[in-house]
Amino acid sequence: MLQFEKPSFIKRIKGMLGVDFYRLFHTPLLYIFLVIAALIPALVSMGAMGEEGEATGMFTNAWQIVAAHLPLYVISDIGEYANMNMVFIFGGIMVSIFIGHDYKSGYVKQLFTTHAKKQDYMISKTLLGAFSMACMCVTYLIGGIASGLFTGLPFTINAGSLVCAILGKMIMSLGWASLYTFINIIFRSKFGISIALCFVLGTGIPVIGAAAVIGNTPALNIFLYGSSVYACLSSSFVAVIVCLMNSVVWAIVYNVLGTLILNKRDVY
Repeated sequence: MLQFEKPSFIKRIKGMLGVDFYRLFHTPLLYIFLVIAALIPALVSMGAMGEEGEATGMFTNAWQIVAAHLPLYVISDIGEYANMNMVFIFGGIMVSIFIGHDYKSGYVKQLFTTHAKKQDYMISKTLLGAFSMACMCVTYLIGGIASGLFTGLPFTINAGSLVCAILGKMIMSLGWASLYTFINIIFRSKFGISIALCFVLGTGIPVIGAAAVIGNTPALNIFLYGSSVYACLSSSFVAVIVCLMNSVVWAIVYNVLGTLILNKRDVY
């Protein structure tokens, strides 16, 4: 009697990632959001220009379009918010669309008929979302440099702090992607709710509200938005470590919870 060897975890994940990335690269969704990410800095810069084509004071340095000077958990003006963190809002919308299409098209039903491991689906979608948002951070950075040249603001900055800020925000893509995947697993049949929740959490409104009460405290770095803000233009390598630990821990938590939900509920 023939016995078929079950595929290993690595083989299963590679197979599912192969399918997901093929779909990602062969649909316009990723490219649309990459362009959106690149255009955000230009749109913000246009809003910061006065009637004479000069900067109005929203920014004093071109790199502020990438990150704030200090880790500000409470937003006092739009200039403090208008940075690479906005990528995570649009990244949530992209993840919602991608997973929503899985359910609407019947792909999930077909997948779980032949592929029983729900955790593989969670991991694959998390890694897909993290990759997409990291790429959006890159195009945002390119757009940010272009907008800085357009506004004529100075690019003087501590290179090490800038690199730490950018790395920290890119690393946070993993944590944000796991959160958005988890949300879409819960509200898989309610696309509007998924989009709304991803938007609200992506803007960090809950953490901003908490910070308004308890103040600007590093204790808020335990949350995804907190660590995303912590990656700023005065960052050191400590900020990168904080972002990495936060992102990995939340990715594990959300993937475990999402897998439990998929195992206990009808996924169709």
